[in-house]
Amino acid sequence: MSKTYHFIGIKGSGMSALALMLHQMGHKVQGSDVEKYYFTQRGLEQAGIPILPFDEKNITEDVELIAGNAFREDNNVEVAYAIKNGYSFKRYHEFLGHFMDQFTSFGVAGAHGKTSTTGLLSHVMKNITDTSYLIGDGTGRGSANAQYFVFESDEYERHFMPYHPAYSIITNIDFDHPDYFTSIDDVFSAFDDYAKQVQKGLFVYGEDPHLRKITANAPIYYYGFEENDDFIATDIVRTTTGSNFKVKHDGQILGEFHVPAYGRHNILNATAVIGNLYVAGFDMDLVAEHLKTFSGVKRRFTEKIISGTVVIDDFAHHPTEIIATLDAARQKYPSKEIVAIFQPHTFTRTIALLDEFAEALSDAFGRMYASEEENRKIHTGRKLKSVKRVPDVKMSTYNYKPAMKRNLPYQRRNF
Repeated sequence: MSKTYHFIGIKGSGMSALALMLHQMGHKVQGSDVEKYYFTQRGLEQAGIPILPFDEKNITEDVELIAGNAFREDNNVEVAYAIKNGYSFKRYHEFLGHFMDQFTSFGVAGAHGKTSTTGLLSHVMKNITDTSYLIGDGTGRGSANAQYFVFESDEYERHFMPYHPAYSIITNIDFDHPDYFTSIDDVFSAFDDYAKQVQKGLFVYGEDPHLRKITANAPIYYYGFEENDDFIATDIVRTTTGSNFKVKHDGQILGEFHVPAYGRHNILNATAVIGNLYVAGFDMDLVAEHLKTFSGVKRRFTEKIISGTVVIDDFAHHPTEIIATLDAARQKYPSKEIVAIFQPHTFTRTIALLDEFAEALSDAFGRMYASEEENRKIHTGRKLKSVKRVPDVKMSTYNYKPAMKRNLPYQRRNF
């Protein structure tokens, strides 16, 4: 009799998606978490997956344990009980590393653009052939008969090191997560180690100087806009309905493509997907057909109209991502004024990249609204304005209490 998978912290976006995927594949699944409502639990409840309170009674011989990365012996009764009584458990990324061995796996790594690119690759592949996938926005799909598996490969705390995918895209390398990484060299070292675990083909952005230094055992293919790249996006036409372009490889045009997404970065994401699927043997006509119907992923350039005003919500929490989001907004709404409203995400990132945030936000049209971190005595908006030429900073004060990593398990609910 097969055991039931028990997820400690099942409401995390990665954990809930993995739980749903295993359930869809016919496995027995349950999990535990806090009582507070999280949007991720809706899908679990609709699937009939039990969500239990944290309790050491949930830990029995009949369950296989998967523990969220945020939960430890000192902050979770189930983890503490399991360790005390000799029950083994795997972390999310450890389980995933073993799980993907049964598929031909496609990973997507990078400092920025992982979720969008994973979503695009998953969308195209699932419409061509039976494909399971996990996306960083908390969505996923499981099929017992799938040959392929697409997943987001997260560099934080080197969580991607248990992964040995057949193929992987690396969108870029940039300094982020200063609570863990000590420098850009430390970040590069992590990605370089991950690259060596890719088995059949590695697809990296060719204009990134760090990625040009990456070494791997598998063939490396560069994608981008330059003639020295292996897959070149060319004849680009950016419109208010998306971007049209061709992709050239070895002097030949692979096809004409349209992606209903905005910004230079989404052309690159699509080119990476096209290059990967070409090398993996997929039909380029089918790839082009399904690129056209991609509707995006959660929390990335999500639009609502409120009283006639277009409001774009984007999880752009790094200067590079802010620049990309503003570029996308200008493409779709070239005649409109752009007003940037910025809420800092994590104390360590805001302080470490203060100059870069100021530079990125200086390009916003109209007014920029920044938040104050009152409890830390750090006036982010004023500091941004004093560092660079940030226009018309409006201070928006709120009661911000940053979650310290060592104490609160919900600073990162992703996994």
